[in-house]
Amino acid sequence: MKHDAQRAQLNTRQSEILARAEASGFVTIEGLAEEFGVSAQTVRRDIILLSEAGLLQRFHGGAGVIGSTETLRLDHQHKRSMAVDDKLRVAEAAVALLPDGASVFFDVGTTSEMTASVLNQRPGFRVFTNSMRVALAFDPAQHDVNVLGRKVEGRDGSLVGEEIMLSLAALRFDFALIGCSAVDTEGRVMDFDLSKIAVKKAAMKAAARKLLIAAPSKFGRTALSAFAEISEFDAVVDGTSS
Repeated sequence: MKHDAQRAQLNTRQSEILARAEASGFVTIEGLAEEFGVSAQTVRRDIILLSEAGLLQRFHGGAGVIGSTETLRLDHQHKRSMAVDDKLRVAEAAVALLPDGASVFFDVGTTSEMTASVLNQRPGFRVFTNSMRVALAFDPAQHDVNVLGRKVEGRDGSLVGEEIMLSLAALRFDFALIGCSAVDTEGRVMDFDLSKIAVKKAAMKAAARKLLIAAPSKFGRTALSAFAEISEFDAVVDGTSS
């Protein structure tokens, strides 16, 4: 097969890069350069070669296996069915931190959706979100629900666009509930989607208090880009604290 012949022509480092990408779904240039003791430019050249050979898909700052966009961002229904008990514990712990009548920004993601469903049981909140699924979890007769953005993108019902950033720049929330794809061993909070990362940062800036909501499985992992340090959050809600 064509790809088998191309693999046979790789040098040892390139083969290792491909193996790591296939094992984890994604590799970063920074991490590979440190691991192999070479420059970022050298790793970038390796990734370009692997991409041109059709063995990897390049992303900003790294690469993933071909077709990994859907692999890494699993089908939404599948994601909703994963670690449900953990997400419920996170949701209940997060909701317990929110005082009645607070204004709350909800990030996109299945943990945010679970938290919204739990919070919906307590009336009187002012909710802002860029997730259609989060908005639909609330009863508008019981809450003031505000959806930010115009264009829906992806299966998770997230909204994107410049309008969101403009709105967030003018708003102030009591709380921002922020999700992530990973928290690495150095305490960097990370995600795969750069457009969503921009929204996360803007929402954090607009909030008096910032809560990171993340199931235990998110810790000790890496993703495409870091958008915050864990120390920037007023509380880390992982559902494990008593």
